[in-house]
Amino acid sequence: MTKQRHSITEETWRPDRSLETPEAAELEYEEYFRIEGGRRLSGAVTINGAKNAVLPMLAASLLTAEPVTIEDLPDIDDVHILLEVLRQLGAAVEWIGPRTVTVCAADIRSLTAPSELVRKMRGSFLVMGPLLSRFGEARSCPPGGDVIGQRPIDVHLVGFTALGAKIRSEGDQYVAQASRLQGSEIFMDYPSHIGTENLLMAAVLAAGTTVIKNASCEPEVADLASLLNKMGARIFGAGSNTIIVDGVDELGGARHRVIPDRIVAGTFAAAAAITGGDVLLENVEHNHLDSLIWKLKEAGAEVKRGEGILHVRRQHPLQAVNVQALPYPGFATDLQSAVGVLLTQAHGQSTVHERVYDQRLTYFSELRKMGADVEVRGQTAVIRGPRKLVGTRVRALDIRSGAALILAGLVADGYTDVMDIYHLDRGYEGVDVKLRELGARIERGCFKST
Repeated sequence: MTKQRHSITEETWRPDRSLETPEAAELEYEEYFRIEGGRRLSGAVTINGAKNAVLPMLAASLLTAEPVTIEDLPDIDDVHILLEVLRQLGAAVEWIGPRTVTVCAADIRSLTAPSELVRKMRGSFLVMGPLLSRFGEARSCPPGGDVIGQRPIDVHLVGFTALGAKIRSEGDQYVAQASRLQGSEIFMDYPSHIGTENLLMAAVLAAGTTVIKNASCEPEVADLASLLNKMGARIFGAGSNTIIVDGVDELGGARHRVIPDRIVAGTFAAAAAITGGDVLLENVEHNHLDSLIWKLKEAGAEVKRGEGILHVRRQHPLQAVNVQALPYPGFATDLQSAVGVLLTQAHGQSTVHERVYDQRLTYFSELRKMGADVEVRGQTAVIRGPRKLVGTRVRALDIRSGAALILAGLVADGYTDVMDIYHLDRGYEGVDVKLRELGARIERGCFKST
């Protein structure tokens, strides 16, 4: 594909598509987003349910033979992958509304998570805890997902062992077995949210009491605990760093509406600020965004809270700030890249320090292609701004860096092609559609891969 260099007008601009015929559709192709920069965002956007809350809830349906209904599922690839994992294990999956699904795990026929799906998404490993707890056995290969640094599954396996499971390897599979898990005290090496969720689901059917210390405090963990308690579990302290679980003999069905996605909300909030826009975010739990709101205000944006809404606008130049990504309630690592892009447009020198994942600053190499003045020193990025960004071809390295590159494209001169957008489809529902409704010029295109 040859990049055009002229400006795009309202009348002539179209996405560059090379797969518009049935013959071409049979070829291997790659999708990308093409973004014309320089447009101020304005309007309202509704935030969908949280990906990181939905995935463990779907896995939790394996804990009972009764139906579990989840409302406000986001229409993203990660959700569809995990639903397919559940189907292949033997669960019945029924969509009963546009965003509502019922899962019934009454007839589970396999205790082995399908490797081809587990390797696509780290969240698929969440089926291990429920299968082990209910059936006494679970098998899975190591999970895949974004390459953003070391995310060992030791905390999962060590926790299962503390609950009385025997762990062994068979080929590429981890095998966990126990006649019945026994409550225990577990101290997690680090507050992994997926690790906390897996151990929480393992503990709910264990005999006796389990205490999980140094647990993840993230809202998605508390939301999972809320669903489990509706199913009959006895969980106390979720949302703090110490969770107590009194095991029960069985769980039943339940219906639950997932919390809004704070990372998607934060991404749109940063998009409003970077474009000098005026955007109303609807269906937001703004208390989950305290750290981001604080930094946006410090950088010069206006942020107002309301019942279930967040109003973000910017009328004055952005100012440099320092950001440190930490486990919740610290600044979310999943929003670090969005704010990193924002700071390329801020006056002065900013720093971004990543303390969660050791490879999460690699997206700055893509931003430098667009003209950003960034120096990465280990886990710290020093950003000098404002710098004019220029549209070019860049590549999404993971879900969140892909969103950051879209933000960069929104303010770049000319237009930007963001490649490997399958990452974005895993975590952002219709991000191009929502941005267009706010006034952005973004289209999905595709071309034949070479």
